[in-house]
Amino acid sequence: MRDVLTYKGFIGSVHFSAEDKVFHGKIEGIDDLVTFEGCSVDELIKAFHEEVDDYIKLCKEMGKEPMRTYKGSFNVRIPPEMHRRVVETAIKKGLSLNQLIQKAIEKELVHKE
Repeated sequence: MRDVLTYKGFIGSVHFSAEDKVFHGKIEGIDDLVTFEGCSVDELIKAFHEEVDDYIKLCKEMGKEPMRTYKGSFNVRIPPEMHRRVVETAIKKGLSLNQLIQKAIEKELVHKE
């Protein structure tokens, strides 16, 4: 698992700058850029929580949905041989390519929860 923080359904990426001797990150999955930092893990977590709370409050005041909305479609680039094998597998299972990919993603998500 990557280095992430979670709070109130939000995910924060976590990085460390050796040069600046600071932990820093940003809130992921939103349409805006919201960053946070701290000199210790505890400071970083506190800053993340404060930024999430502030962002939720700001979005509420603006009448804006805080979480990014998704279309439900995206492009995936895979090697041509894998593409051929996936299509063949879908045909053999009586599924469309989209159905097979959706089932594979669902399976991955269930195993991660």
